[in-house]
Amino acid sequence: MALLKIARMGHPVLRAPAKTVDDPTAPWVRRLVADMIETMEDAGGTGIAAPQVHAAHRIVVFRVGGERLSDLPGDVEQELTILVNPVIEPVGDQRALGWEGCLSVPGLRGVVPRHLRIRYRALGVDGSAIEREAAGFHARVVQHECDHLDGILYPQRMTDHRLLVFVEELQRHPIDLAAFLAGEEGI
Repeated sequence: MALLKIARMGHPVLRAPAKTVDDPTAPWVRRLVADMIETMEDAGGTGIAAPQVHAAHRIVVFRVGGERLSDLPGDVEQELTILVNPVIEPVGDQRALGWEGCLSVPGLRGVVPRHLRIRYRALGVDGSAIEREAAGFHARVVQHECDHLDGILYPQRMTDHRLLVFVEELQRHPIDLAAFLAGEEGI
């Protein structure tokens, strides 16, 4: 296994759609996934997509810990999950705003609208079918990582760029999102 270099916003690999993986059981896929996992864990990430490590393939790795879950049914802890050629389908029209960060956009956080509930399907590295429904943070992580496969970074999904902030500033000056959106938070 090896730590891979993480592509940062502006690199062409992050702007282009990734290629479909023909054989998810191929040895190169297992090597890439092992390196992605090591890189994600070393960087302290929740998820990582292959384009983020300069590999233009439709592969996503993520984990959902209990500390970020909502009370929504379907928002459950998720052990390390590998998705090859994932496809997402929204369940309903409901969306929610939430803070996101990204290993490819270091030092920044932004508020992004995402579908509250999704259904996703993919293949595992053993070729087995994966089909799940997810809600809340679990759904947000899957949508964020799968956006990378289509050349989309979270700032492109933002609807109010006043909520794109440096992490250090957000720690010094926390934003009450509900008050901000209601126009009650002044400077």
